[in-house]
Amino acid sequence: MSEWLVLTIAMAAACAVVLTIVVINNRRIGEDDDPSETPDVLEYMTMMIGVIYAIVLGLAIAGVWEGRGAAQESVRLEAQALHEVSTRAEVYPADVRTRIRNDIDAYVSHVVHTEWQHMVDHSEVTEKGDDLLARVRQDVTLYAPKTDLEGQAYQPLVDQVAAADDARDQRAQNTEATMPPIVWFGLITGALITVGLIFTLQIRRTPRELLLAGLFSVMIAFLLFLIWDLDAPFGHGIAATPDPFVNRFPGAE
Repeated sequence: MSEWLVLTIAMAAACAVVLTIVVINNRRIGEDDDPSETPDVLEYMTMMIGVIYAIVLGLAIAGVWEGRGAAQESVRLEAQALHEVSTRAEVYPADVRTRIRNDIDAYVSHVVHTEWQHMVDHSEVTEKGDDLLARVRQDVTLYAPKTDLEGQAYQPLVDQVAAADDARDQRAQNTEATMPPIVWFGLITGALITVGLIFTLQIRRTPRELLLAGLFSVMIAFLLFLIWDLDAPFGHGIAATPDPFVNRFPGAE
């Protein structure tokens, strides 16, 4: 049984139970009952639906913002690890040091100029980026240290390359959208219900009431747009940037 079918059955069952109880309760009410003596439940239900939807919107915004922060942090960790490799390679011979730094520069340049746009368009990293980082790993791991100083620097360099590879994997995982389709279904449906409940109240065409209704609808639309904009950590306006690479490797810009 699919999740959508389970959701539909659960929503239909909840609605049926509530409506059944209301119908049975109304049949038990006598003809002398005065509805004006009981409080109007419509405004209370409207308020509760608005509160519940506000909580859902807050959780959605917090989720996509956290995803965007995690994406930016993975970029920072990757750039920092590669910077450490480039810096600590100073103890190696000139030819080895130059080869390591050149391969790192080639990888960073590819990430900044090519792979970043590929992530935006296709929500995935490139195979060439994998190959360039694998070349850096080979430069570091296949070199046999010849002095004590080189031996002391060897394992930290290997660890930093592994850290860069792990950060790259995290960046690849963060390229996809954060919110699943079923959450978007709930957000859009909730927005339509919440805005539609305005028409159940005794709203008139006075400037003040029309202004408040318009501002309420604009606020809901803005919050949904904000969630959509943050939903793709690398793809929209408020997105993670390659600034950590550019700051650590100015030549890549």
